[in-house]
Amino acid sequence: MSKILVIDDQKSIRNTLKEILEYENNEVDLAENGPQGLELFDNNKYDIILCDIKMPEMDGIEVLQKVMEKSQETPMIMISGHGNIDTAVDAIKKGAYDFIEKPLDLNRLLVTIRNAVERKDLVTETKVLRRKVSKTFEMVGESEPIRQVKEMIDKVAPTDARVLITGSNGTGKELVARWLHEKSNRAQEPFVEVNCAAIPSELIESELFGHEKGAFTSAVKQRKGKFEQAHGGTIFLDEIGDMSLAAQAKVLRALQENVISRVGSDKDIKVDVRVLAATNKNLQEEIRQGNFREDLFHRLSVIIIHVPALNERKEDIPLLTEHFNTLISEELGVAKREFDQSALDALQEISWTGNIREFRNVIERLIILCNNTITSKEVKAYATPVW
Repeated sequence: MSKILVIDDQKSIRNTLKEILEYENNEVDLAENGPQGLELFDNNKYDIILCDIKMPEMDGIEVLQKVMEKSQETPMIMISGHGNIDTAVDAIKKGAYDFIEKPLDLNRLLVTIRNAVERKDLVTETKVLRRKVSKTFEMVGESEPIRQVKEMIDKVAPTDARVLITGSNGTGKELVARWLHEKSNRAQEPFVEVNCAAIPSELIESELFGHEKGAFTSAVKQRKGKFEQAHGGTIFLDEIGDMSLAAQAKVLRALQENVISRVGSDKDIKVDVRVLAATNKNLQEEIRQGNFREDLFHRLSVIIIHVPALNERKEDIPLLTEHFNTLISEELGVAKREFDQSALDALQEISWTGNIREFRNVIERLIILCNNTITSKEVKAYATPVW
């Protein structure tokens, strides 16, 4: 059922539309002029508005403009018996979803209403998902180490400088990479992530640079690699310290010349990507051991951002607890738990070797296993899993 507002100065049209729309299981409110319609709009929430254009006191275009000023989420369908192409174009430019001439084609009207409601639902769902994503990738903390990371991101993000992100497992290196992309001039372009540690060494070149049909046994068709997919945007090479030396050589060429070649081809392909890389390894030590190219290290490390371990910023634990409590409760569909001061103190006493990843798991475990109020007793009982 949709809630619909009909604004029209002709009583017969109002009543006809009400009868038809209610027959289609919609809830309908009627207004005989613009001011009355705006008053109803201010006091109710409508899925769609049908509005005549030619009305006394206030015409439909003015009503449309006032509705758009207050909310652009409610679709408005403009109707008129004096319409022409210029009127229709003007209405659409000012934010109307559609324009229908009188006498109304009821089948077209019903289809338009259904499409408008579906579009509104899709827009609402998209906004909800975006809010969830923004919460998921929110950078939480006010400690000095995390404040320095945020300041570095703000300075570096607008540039195209390559960034090497270092830090232990679970500290949030991917989060830093995502914020560097989101705050850059490439934010509307692709963000492509490659986990170099998860791809077998014999497949990493194909994954990064693509391959031609027949380049190897399983290459049954041409395939674009991650560098081509990220064209115009950002490529994030996570755990780059685990990349093979052969792949490192090709990445170095891509950084030096902004060109790649697919496996099985000698054709150069121009690419425009910003390269971010991350590692939990000491690359200087890897260079000494012959596992990592020194020239690639210098290409990648124009800017180095070190992400602090959770043990280095324990003063952020209350904020992180609140953040994950809200996020996980929404995901699980349960009421938020209350962490009393003793619980927060107990969480700050733990040595978080797994960093934020381990911390999030513990909060989720406590939310699932505990009742409304969580104290130090529950933290000590469930924070460390029993093997």
